[in-house]
Amino acid sequence: MKSMSHQQWLDQVVEETLEPELPICDPHHHLWDHRTGMQGVVGPRYLLDEILEDVNSGHNIVSTIFIECGTMFNKDGPDEMKPINETLFVGGIAAMSASGTYGSTEIAKGIIGTAYLTLGDSVAKVLDAQLVAGAGRFKGIRQAASWDPSPDVGNHRTEPKPGLYLDPVFREGFKHLAPRDLTYEGWCYHHQIPELTDLARAFPDTRIILDHFGGPVGIGPYRGKEKEVFAEWKKSVADLAQCPNVYAKLGGLAMDVNGYDWHERPKPPTSEEFMQATRHYYEETIRLFGVERCMFESNFPVDKLSASYHTVWNSFKRLAADYSPAEKARLFHDTATEVYRL
Repeated sequence: MKSMSHQQWLDQVVEETLEPELPICDPHHHLWDHRTGMQGVVGPRYLLDEILEDVNSGHNIVSTIFIECGTMFNKDGPDEMKPINETLFVGGIAAMSASGTYGSTEIAKGIIGTAYLTLGDSVAKVLDAQLVAGAGRFKGIRQAASWDPSPDVGNHRTEPKPGLYLDPVFREGFKHLAPRDLTYEGWCYHHQIPELTDLARAFPDTRIILDHFGGPVGIGPYRGKEKEVFAEWKKSVADLAQCPNVYAKLGGLAMDVNGYDWHERPKPPTSEEFMQATRHYYEETIRLFGVERCMFESNFPVDKLSASYHTVWNSFKRLAADYSPAEKARLFHDTATEVYRL
């Protein structure tokens, strides 16, 4: 892999598109420029041209939802208001896409932005400003809680403190979401899922989406302990699924933190390999939440570390091969468009 570009590495896997007509809403992707990190392989730029190349790779992507990633924050003004510029930036790309000039896919039809709920009650003015900036596209926020005591795992870029979901000031801010019909993205690690469950029970009127299965960790002290991690995850997710206001995103297991190490192989996984290695998480989540509360997600370009956009969606289609047309509609499109009010 080191002797070729990352794109050349990905291009080694060529597959026929499965069910090319199936409508898909991709409810989780990012857009950025001048981004560093990502093991040095996922590009520093992922804007309209780059995402169009992915969504036009064979699958019928009809719409997408942007998820905050700390990009294009304003360099001036109060810190709490700087994330408004990310929404304006993405809104510009969404407006370009909505013109139809770039094809039929509606990129960033929904926008999930940043607001720091740890501001407490004063976050209300930030949420209102985000709604204005979003011009009808702003659907919710994400403030990640992913934290682990091991330095070998690493925390979210915002360096959340442990127990964020239980923090009373955070909850003062959280209460302002439901009155504005805004969703909340729950991004944490698997051992933090019980805290998200506590939050969901405390705010039953707020729609909460579990990102990336709740982040099962497979590196650092968790490496080689997949069975133990899955057992803990399964118990925690079963409790979380009892909360009717919680929905689950099915994807995001191709990150380095998950420990599959596909990006270290001479060739990327095929869709069949990808599906077989991760299917226990997908099948258990669908069993617990039902198709009415589940949605497949790409998590691109982050998951591009391990597989192409085309391969990822082929793997989802393999997983759902025996589902009915109505069930596939929920998983690939309808749950997402309903939850995010598209």
